[in-house]
Amino acid sequence: MVIFDHRLETTSETATWQLPLTAEERSRTRYRFDKPGFPSLFIQLPRGTFLCPGDYLGSPTGETLAILAAEESLFHVTSGDRLTLLQAAYHLGNRHVPLEINLDYLRLAPDPVLGEMLRGLGLTVTEITAPFFPERGAFHSH
Repeated sequence: MVIFDHRLETTSETATWQLPLTAEERSRTRYRFDKPGFPSLFIQLPRGTFLCPGDYLGSPTGETLAILAAEESLFHVTSGDRLTLLQAAYHLGNRHVPLEINLDYLRLAPDPVLGEMLRGLGLTVTEITAPFFPERGAFHSH
């Protein structure tokens, strides 16, 4: 098992491994990843650390790990009316739903109940596969 315990400030052009992670996996600070094509990789970072695509982690033995954003199944929510989209973001926020917010769309993990709620508000809900970048919240550190 290779343990990655620190973020690298500077990196070389190539990493020992490139690991695609979902948004949820990028929020974990202590986790063992057993993925096909990789040895067991253990990330052990300070609590509250969020990984972003393009981050590099280092191990005590000199290996490097590049973090990538994995593609995920998502709802892609749109509306011709930005106020309606904003209202949908409000309702989803009240439910503490991880949400990617853009001027022209919202993205969230597929949920049939939320899909029906959004359609009921007059929004268009499309199922897509794409990297997911939800808002981290008001109390995260930079």
